[in-house]
This record gives sequence, C-alpha cells and structure tokens, in this order.
Amino acid sequence: MTGENQSPQTGGTIEQYDAVIIGAGVSGMYALHHLREMGLSVRVYDGATDVGGTWWYNRYPGARVDGPGSPFYGYTFSDELMKEWDWAETQSKQSDVLEYLEYVADRFDLRRDIQFETWVEDARYDETTQRWTVETSTGVRASSQYLICAVGALSTANMPDIPGIHDFAGETYHTGRWPHEPISFEGKRVAVIGTGSSGIQSIPEIAKEAAHVTVLQRTAQYSVPAGNRPIQPDEMTDARDNWESFRTQMNVHPGGFPFETHERMALDDTPEQRRERYEALWQRGGFRFFLDGYNDVAMSEEANASLADFIRDKIRGIVRDPETADKLMPEFFVMTKRPILDNGYFETFNRDNVTLVDLREDPIECFTATSVRTQKGEHPIDVLVLATGFDAISGSMLRLNPKGRGGVSLEERWSDRFHNYLGLTIGGFPNLFMIHGPGSPGVFYNMPLGAERQMEWIGNCMRYLSDQGMGAVEPTNQSEEAWDAEVSGIANATLFPRTDSWWTGANIPGKPRYFSAYLGGSLYYHRIADVAAKNYEGFLLEQAHRAGDVEAS
Repeated sequence: MTGENQSPQTGGTIEQYDAVIIGAGVSGMYALHHLREMGLSVRVYDGATDVGGTWWYNRYPGARVDGPGSPFYGYTFSDELMKEWDWAETQSKQSDVLEYLEYVADRFDLRRDIQFETWVEDARYDETTQRWTVETSTGVRASSQYLICAVGALSTANMPDIPGIHDFAGETYHTGRWPHEPISFEGKRVAVIGTGSSGIQSIPEIAKEAAHVTVLQRTAQYSVPAGNRPIQPDEMTDARDNWESFRTQMNVHPGGFPFETHERMALDDTPEQRRERYEALWQRGGFRFFLDGYNDVAMSEEANASLADFIRDKIRGIVRDPETADKLMPEFFVMTKRPILDNGYFETFNRDNVTLVDLREDPIECFTATSVRTQKGEHPIDVLVLATGFDAISGSMLRLNPKGRGGVSLEERWSDRFHNYLGLTIGGFPNLFMIHGPGSPGVFYNMPLGAERQMEWIGNCMRYLSDQGMGAVEPTNQSEEAWDAEVSGIANATLFPRTDSWWTGANIPGKPRYFSAYLGGSLYYHRIADVAAKNYEGFLLEQAHRAGDVEAS
C-alpha cells in the first residue's frame, strides 16, 4: 500500500507505506531491498546526505574494517554483486567500504525510496489502526504498518562531560562525527581522548602529521597487528569460484566468517606450545588472531591469562621507554572489551612527538581555551580529538524513543533493562522490529550477514501475519523474561560480564549495566528459526482490524 491520507488531527498529508525503515546504513539498505522484493511499499529516512550509516559518519584518519575483512565484509544475497566488486585490501579503509555501499545503492536503485537529510523526530503506534506514524525534521509525516529500526549499534556518539570542555577554543572533532572536508594536523598540537578502536586506529595517522600528540588514555588496551595487505587477484577469483562453499561456512561459523572452527583449548597445551601458537598468529595478524587461538580463552581465567601475558610481553618489546610501556599495560581480561586491530599503534609511542598521559594516575582537571590541564601539569593544544566511542547497542534506539501502546515511551520501557525478545522485538511496541538490537549477536557477528539473516526473519514474520489475516505482533512478557535469562546465562558462562566495557553499558553514566548481547554465535539463528517454525512461539498475534471497526471506534 502506498499513497496519501489527510490527518484528522492536523489536516496535513500523511504518506502511506507498508513499512518505514529508519536508517540507510548496511542494515537499512538491505531491509529496503528485501521488502521491495516482497512487493511492499517502503520508505527509508536517514539524517545523512547519502547511504552508508556508520561508514558515512566515521571518516577519521585510519578508519578501517577491524573484523575479518574483505571480501567477506559485505552482502551475500547477490551472486552478481560478489562477481562485480573488487576489494583492494584485506582490512578495507572507510572510503572503500563507503564506495562499495554507494555502488550497491546504484546497482539496486535504492535511493529512489530513501529520503536523506531527514531525522525521525517522533514515532507513535496507533492501537486503533495498528499502524505507526512517524514525524520528521523536514515536516514529512508517514504512516506504516511496520517500523523497521536499522538505526545502528554504533551510531550515537558518546560526548564526555569534562569541566571546561566547551571552553576550549580550538578545533574539536569526534571520531564518530568526522567532517567530510580534509582536516590538516600539520604543525598542530593535538590531544586525543580515548584508546578504543577509533583512537588506536587514528593516533598513528595523526602522529605522522602533527607537531605533537598527547594521548589521554583512560584505559590501556590490548591490540594486535591488523596484518592489512592488498588482496591478490587470485584470492578474489577463489572467493568467486567457491562462493557457495564460503557462504555455507559463514552461515555456520559462530562469528559469521568463512573459516573452519576448531576445538583447541589453551590448557591442553604446554606454555611453550601456547606461546608458539600465539607468536605465529601475531606474525600473521588480523582478527583470526582471536578466532584461531583457543576456545577457552573467553571462559577460563588461566587460559585468558596466557594470552594476556603474551600481548603484554609484546607491548614491552615494542615500546622502548619502560615507563611508557608500563602505562600501556592492560589490566582486564583480554577479549572482554572489543578486540582491536592496529597498524603501528604501540610503535607510535617511540616517536619523539607523542606523549602518553595515563588518566588513572594523572586525571584531567579541566580544559581551558588553549589547553587541557591534568593533575600533574598543563598541555597546550590546538586540536582536540574525542575518540570516546558510542552509547552502543541501545543508544540509537533510545535516541529515537518510539512510543508504543498507551503512549509508553521506550525510555520508560527500558528504564531498568533493555527488555526484548530475540533481539528483534519489544513488548508493548507492536510491529516494531530492530536489526542488531540488544539481545541479538549484533557486533559479535559479521554485521552485513547478520543484517541479512535478521531481516529475512522479519520479512517472513510479516508475510506470516499477512497470510493469517493478522494486523499486529508483539512478544509476551514471559517470552521477554525467558530470552533475557537465556542471553544472560550464556554471557555469565564467560568472562565478558566481569569487565567494564561499552558492551556492558559501563561507559555511559546511568545506563543499565549488564551484558546485553547474545553470545551463542550461529546458535542464535537456529533459535529464531525454531520460534518461527512453531508459528511464532512467544508472540501475541492480533487480528487485523476491519475498516468498519476502525471507523466505529
């Protein structure tokens, strides 16, 4: 259904669609393509000027794919797309990923159904019509039966609240909201706050150009060499010739990647065997350092310590100044914060123009117009780079803050916990679906492939409702509680919840603190398929309201 109706409240025009999608990144682009293939009328709204989502915003120096990368960080739904696109490097840089997504938008004519530079400012569910109404920053209003939230797990920037930070008169940039025009650091004194993924990627690049870089480290991190290199033509040929086999491997692999799984346990090997294995993986580089290591590292403190000690020894061997090396020593369980790949991060601290300030022992007191003052001194700066991450996983949904049954907002519903079922749906918010939301594998899975698989489940659910004459679907309280227990039970069998991280919400003051991602890997897709096979067990299905019923009410 598509068209326009008059709003009885305002008299204004409301555009009518089967589905509205919020977000034109990797997930939203596929959602649009998939629903159009189902024959539905769809409209996408996005605040950016073009497609790309995270890859449109994150243009900071050194930004790259930091998981097992190209050619497998991309869509799998089109054999033709795989044959047509050539990737340049194993860890693709931001501009290459964005160029790929722009090509996908062209290839499948996606932009004709996307309205850019448009923020959804309100989304409300009408129980009488069983439809969502969205209001946008451009004044456009739309109504749809389904609301698909492809708002991104890493899209709501975390802005630190530090005394005087708004008094700083120099240039300020957040890595998650980087300007589109080139930024010059030449001859400038730069301070970088944060040593997560974006900080570790950007600091080496900034240091090559800046007069001086002061790294304001809140938490010392584990990082391993990215091992980035050009993709050889024969590798692309092999990927294309064996695409079906690779795709099958990706669908069964716990992280969604085309690698064989293994049963190796660190505690089954001698210390010498472990270090030999770690060394071989370090020399190769890449995310397979973690995937091809040992299966018990995320569960056993002793196994974890063997890997943590190895990386700490590597840091000591790379960083020439022992005092600086000591400040760079991580103190948490390895892998329980987001694993990071780098291109010369630790080597950067051997440069004469780089200073490390450990904020645990020398905290920031305030910013001035021209400097940052710490407890032990003052650092004059011209540029401030905030590599302070995101209000991850739930933050973008809470920024949207839709209103469900009875006008209850998501902020109210999620005040104590991110209640959901299957990481896809929320009780009290009928016909609303999330991609990469809390309770799903999200950032622990190959995200383009995960978006495809979640959206296919959502599309099948929508088709089932139509076939059954149903107008709305939402989970029961009992199914949400059971899912929460399942997600937490899997996480609590690991070391992950024992570390403060953005995975646990610890980086955002006042945020419910617990581990909200599904760590069961590919088991997740078996679980949601089983729910569908049992006629959407755990859901309340509501009969479609007839036009006469709506008019009478």
